[in-house]
Amino acid sequence: MANYPQLDDCSGVWTLKEVHDAVAGGYWPSVGSRGLFMAGKQPALQNTVDFINLVTPGDASDFGDLTQSRSNNSAMGSFTRAICAGGASPGVSNRIDYFTIASTGNAADYGDLAAGNSNLSAGSNSTRGVVIGGLAPGNSNVIQYITMAGLGNTIDFGDLTLARHDPGTATSPTRAVVAGGQGGSDTNVIDFFEISTLGNATDFGDLTEAKRGVSGASSSTRGVFTSGKDSAVKTTTEFVTIASQGNAIGYGDLTTASRNVGFTSDSRKAYAAGGFAPGHTNVIENILINSGGDFVDTGDLTVSRGYLAGCSNAHGGLNDGYQGTRIAPIPRGLGAGQRGIFAGGKLNPAGTVRTEIQFVTISTTGNSNEFGDLATSKYGAGGGASSTRGLHMGGFVDPATAQTATEYVEFASLGNAASFGDLTAVRAFSSGCSNSTRALMVGGNGPAPGFARSNVVDYFTIASIGDATDFGNLSAASAAVGATANSTRAIVGGGTNPDDTVTIEYFTIGSTGNATDFGDLTLARQYPQGLASSTRGVFAGGYDNGNSAYSNVIDYVTIASTGDATDFGDLTIARSQSFGGVSSNIRGVFLPGTNPDNVTIDYVTIASTGNAADFGDPGTIGGDMTGFSNGHGGLS
Repeated sequence: MANYPQLDDCSGVWTLKEVHDAVAGGYWPSVGSRGLFMAGKQPALQNTVDFINLVTPGDASDFGDLTQSRSNNSAMGSFTRAICAGGASPGVSNRIDYFTIASTGNAADYGDLAAGNSNLSAGSNSTRGVVIGGLAPGNSNVIQYITMAGLGNTIDFGDLTLARHDPGTATSPTRAVVAGGQGGSDTNVIDFFEISTLGNATDFGDLTEAKRGVSGASSSTRGVFTSGKDSAVKTTTEFVTIASQGNAIGYGDLTTASRNVGFTSDSRKAYAAGGFAPGHTNVIENILINSGGDFVDTGDLTVSRGYLAGCSNAHGGLNDGYQGTRIAPIPRGLGAGQRGIFAGGKLNPAGTVRTEIQFVTISTTGNSNEFGDLATSKYGAGGGASSTRGLHMGGFVDPATAQTATEYVEFASLGNAASFGDLTAVRAFSSGCSNSTRALMVGGNGPAPGFARSNVVDYFTIASIGDATDFGNLSAASAAVGATANSTRAIVGGGTNPDDTVTIEYFTIGSTGNATDFGDLTLARQYPQGLASSTRGVFAGGYDNGNSAYSNVIDYVTIASTGDATDFGDLTIARSQSFGGVSSNIRGVFLPGTNPDNVTIDYVTIASTGNAADFGDPGTIGGDMTGFSNGHGGLS
C-alpha cells in the first residue's frame, strides 16, 4: 500500500487541504482492516464469528467459532486481536475468548470475567480492554479490565454511575463513553472514564431518549450509538464528541428498527450487523461517522441473528485508527523527540570502518536497532540535529583521510543517509552541537600526514542543504573536544591541544564569533561525550592522557551561567572516542566507545546527579561513533 501522507509531507495527488480534512475528520486508510461479528442467537445460541473487510464491504465470510455458543456477549479489538467476553449460554458465562484478527480460525481461551455476566458492553484502546455493566444476574455497575496483548482474568477498574445492562460503549485512544441501558428502567445516562487510569465513571450527558439494547462504535473523536428499545424497537442513531461532555445529538437512522446489533467501525464508517427487529436479521449496513445520515445496506451476515457483538482492528480507540505503512510520527521539539542516532564508527583494533546507522528510543531502555547506512563508511565525525533532521559532519575514512563531506538523515523515516554539503576544511575527531536551526562543527584534526589540529568552527543551516559557513575560532587549535548546546549557547569542553585540557568555552549560536572562556572541567581529558537539556550541559568519559587511563567521570555545568564544572557521577564503564551523546530534555544516553571497543550504552537523568545506569547494547559494536538526537536541549 502507498504511504498515506501526513500534514508534514503531503505531495502529489494529496493536497494540504485533503490531508487536513482527512486527519481532522478522523479518517486514515485501513486497507485490509477487518470487522468481526460474534455469536448471537437465531433463535438458537450461536458460536459463529463472521468478518468483513471494512474498506471494501460486502457479504460477510466465516471466520471461525467461539469456544462456547452464546448471545448478549461483548467484543473488543486491538490491532492484532479480537476478544469476546461473557454472554448468555444460556446461563451467564464468565468466559473470555480471543482470535488473531489477521488470520481465520477458532477462538482460544483468554481467561475469565470476575463472575458470569451477560448483556454487557466492552471497548478498548490499543493496550487495554474494558468490560462494562451487564446482568450478573442482577444489574451490574462493575467495570473490569484486561490487557489486550496478554492472557488472564479481568481486574476490577471501578464502577459506573448507574448499575445497568445492555448499554453501548464507544472509545477514543484515551476515553470510554458508555450510553443507555436498563437499570430497573430504561435509561438515557451517558458515563465516561479514562481508560489508562482506574476509578469510577463520571456523568457525561444524556442520550436523546432512554433505551436499552444500545450498540456503540467510534472514530477517534466521535462516539456513535445506534439501535435499542424502550416500548418500541428503535432506528435512532446519535453521536457525542468523546473528548468533551454533553448530550447526544441525533443524526441518522438504521434501515430497519432493531436492537442489540453488532456494531463496529474503522475511523471513517460505522457498520451495524444483524439485530433483533423483532425477528432476527442478517443485514450489514453502514453510516459515515463524520456526517451521519441514514444507513446504507452493504451486504449480509452468513447467518441471521441478533444479540451479537462487533469489534475491529481499525476503530477509533486504536491510535486514531491510522493503519498506513508510514512509521508513527516522531514527536518533535524540546524534550519531545525520543530518537537517538549512533552513526558510523570503527571496530578497533581490527580497523573495520562502519557505515551502519543505529537508533534507540531515549525514553526507554534496550538495545539499538537498525536505521540505515551512511553513504560512506566513516568514523570520528561530528553530529548535530534539529527536531526533524540529523547531520553527520566530516570524519575520517581509512586510511585516516579526513573529510569535508557531510550527510543527513530524516528522523521520521528509517533509511540511508544522503549528501548534505561540505565543511569549509577537511576535519575529523571533531565534535558537533546544534540548536533547532544551526549545527556547529568544532575543531578537529586535519588531513594526513600531519593531522594538524584546527581551531575552526563551521556552521550549517540545518533546514537548507548546502555547504558550511565559517562561524569563528576556538581559543586554541584543538581536537577530540566535547560539545553540546541549548537553544542559545554552545559549550565546548576538554580536548587535546596538544596536551589534554580542562578548558570549557562557549559561543552564542545565533551570532558568529570566537570562543569565550566559560570555566574548567573537573578533569583534563580528550574525547568527552557532550549532551544537554535546555539548562544543563553534561560531559562524560574520555581519555586522561596524563595518567594513560580511560575515564568514567561525568561532569556538568549550568549552560546559562559561566563557571567550573561539578562532579555528576560515573559511567558504568570508562570509555573514550565517542563523538556526542544523545538526549531528550530529561534523559542523556551515552554511546559505546573504546576501552577497547565496548558494548555498553549508559543513561542518566540530566536534572539529577548520580552514576549512570545500563541502557542496553549496540547492534553494531565499535568506537568513534557519532551521536545526535531529535529532542535535545538545543531544540526550543
